[in-house]
Amino acid sequence: MSNNAPALPPLIAIVGCDGSGKSTVSEALLEWVRGYGPAAAAHLGKQQGNTGRSLSNLPVIGGSLGGFIESKASTVRKSRTRNKSPDTFPAMVMYAFTLRRIRRFRRMQALRRKGMIIIADRYPQLDFPSAFDGPDMSVNAEGNRFVQWLAQREQKAFEWMTSHRPDLVIRLNVDLDTAFARKPDHRREALARNIEITPQLTFNGAHIVEIDANHPLAEVGAAAEAAVTTTLAARGYQRSQT
Repeated sequence: MSNNAPALPPLIAIVGCDGSGKSTVSEALLEWVRGYGPAAAAHLGKQQGNTGRSLSNLPVIGGSLGGFIESKASTVRKSRTRNKSPDTFPAMVMYAFTLRRIRRFRRMQALRRKGMIIIADRYPQLDFPSAFDGPDMSVNAEGNRFVQWLAQREQKAFEWMTSHRPDLVIRLNVDLDTAFARKPDHRREALARNIEITPQLTFNGAHIVEIDANHPLAEVGAAAEAAVTTTLAARGYQRSQT
């Protein structure tokens, strides 16, 4: 982009562990922001967990399909901790989720170029590879050349996505008991890991507003609206009185 190119509309990312209220807050913020101008929502997570849980609810074959997705994701995660590349098929499954995420990110950028403010549920990160919203495969792991090629492409995709720094990151911080009470279908140990990592994410130096998500979601939403209002006002946006 040249120095004379017009600035894109604000990109506001809502991040936090599952159970912190991201989806609820994102939906409420979208309606709030539309009082300032055209706005659109974007979901930028991998969603293999949601996909697996949704498939598990299908009759007859649901349990097998949901378990298949989770087993492949688990295989990739375990391979990374041992600094070994996963087998070819699990790597292809996980890279398919990355391709879907890239399509969503490009669609989000296209909406910004059309003049829309973006409310993003989740945002890619590189601070903690293999953690939530980070790349799954390691470019330094031992393995076959095809899997290494997939890992390199995944890494480059995340480098490209994270180079687009949000104008505002709203970080919803939640404790484990609250998160698990809201998401009892999630693994408690996975929630604990994400809660530990969430405060350490930097999002390429983006401005981050911290919100205590243990409070009722109505209070969390009001705090998020206040943060967004400050950001939009700084960019010259005014809320419509109609």
